[in-house]
Amino acid sequence: MKEIMNLGFKLLLISLIAALSLGYVNGITEGKIAEQRALANERARKAVSPEADAFTEIEVNELGGDIVVEGFEAISDDVVVGYVFKTVPKGYGGTLEVIVGIDNSGTISGVRIGSHTETPGLGAKATEESFYSQYDNMSANQEIAVSKIQKSDTEIQAISGATITSEAVTKGVNSAIKAFEAYVQ
Repeated sequence: MKEIMNLGFKLLLISLIAALSLGYVNGITEGKIAEQRALANERARKAVSPEADAFTEIEVNELGGDIVVEGFEAISDDVVVGYVFKTVPKGYGGTLEVIVGIDNSGTISGVRIGSHTETPGLGAKATEESFYSQYDNMSANQEIAVSKIQKSDTEIQAISGATITSEAVTKGVNSAIKAFEAYVQ
């Protein structure tokens, strides 16, 4: 019995030291992680709205349902040139960030995929330019659909073997379109 108590105490001590060490390291790196996340978000906004030189946050609570989490006016030379929305639709592996740029004329200026947990080699292909560039220059005046066979003016071609991810990204883009329409009107 004494041996079990001794072993239990040693395990408790090791666990306590490990927990305190992890807490300390987390406290040190927390600011850097937040800074890197903010830089990644800024790069994504710039990628989907390249003509903008600044972004001003807008309130999105009532714009596009519960998956629109951020909205920005894209500004160039003190003039609003478009809008950027971040949505978080549910894909196959969980939620994924979809960043959508829409210019003032109602044309999608870009789509990028941020953090995700989609299957490597399948759903993760949504982060490749060959997929997300399908949305470029599509009209934000109509809902976009997913097609397994061929692409039309209002459809994108699904990633082979990852239709759920393709539909999730498209749901995010369509939610951004709805937020754009609600904000501009």
